[in-house]
Amino acid sequence: MTRLKVLSVFALTLLFAPPLGAQSGAAGGQPAAPLPTYADLATLADGAPLVVRAEIRRQTTIPAERAATLAPGHARLLVEARTGALIAGTTPLGEGLRYLVDVPLDARGKVPKLRKRQVLLFARTVPGRPGELQLVAPAAQLDWSPALEAALRPILAELAAHDAPRRVTGVRDALAVPGNLAGESESQIFLTTEAGAPASLTVLRRPGMAPSWGVSWGEIVDQAAAAPARGTLGWYRLACSLPPRLPAAANLAGDAAARGLAERDFALVIDQLGPCERTLPVR
Repeated sequence: MTRLKVLSVFALTLLFAPPLGAQSGAAGGQPAAPLPTYADLATLADGAPLVVRAEIRRQTTIPAERAATLAPGHARLLVEARTGALIAGTTPLGEGLRYLVDVPLDARGKVPKLRKRQVLLFARTVPGRPGELQLVAPAAQLDWSPALEAALRPILAELAAHDAPRRVTGVRDALAVPGNLAGESESQIFLTTEAGAPASLTVLRRPGMAPSWGVSWGEIVDQAAAAPARGTLGWYRLACSLPPRLPAAANLAGDAAARGLAERDFALVIDQLGPCERTLPVR
């Protein structure tokens, strides 16, 4: 296949693919890229059938007229790389890989030189085209480092666990019930998840004690369940998916006081989860 035909095939593939991109790092005069957050890496890993470490061997700039949806200040490259290691996924890969990626131009407006750069790719295979990959997000090529891989591997292990929390898609129902003592109450908030897996939040208030909450990732609502630690998959599923306020349609409380309590308890959860911080365009 001639190089012009290869470029045409990849241009056609890109038209039906998600936006592609790269984190360019410090090469080519660019400032060092920010360290990806837990949410960045979890989002990339969760959406990628394959995670591959590779070394870039060759790059070809695709003419702008062939690079549909190219953002200003970027260049679209056809990258040829050598497989270093399959970090996640079960699809066999050969020694050579090819994929498209959009990279920002350097400070001089030039295309950065990526040859010999070690990269981490979050990708899927292209059906019927051995050796071709399709990146899954605008920042699905990251500059590889031992520290980056060390941060990623625990996330991959969490995602692969049989009891891994499913993706949260919304809030189904919320009900707050006052207790017998002044200041005592319990709120149960049932979540919707991908594939309908059960998940719920429980918020407890007791007189003279700080309110506490926890999440249950199963059929049984466990009042002893704890809040997930920041930087875990359970935290990510909640902090990066829950709405900022309790949807009014989900609040099943019958009177104004109970409805207000459910809203405050949901707000407590959101506040204690903290923000879903991102530094990359991975969504």
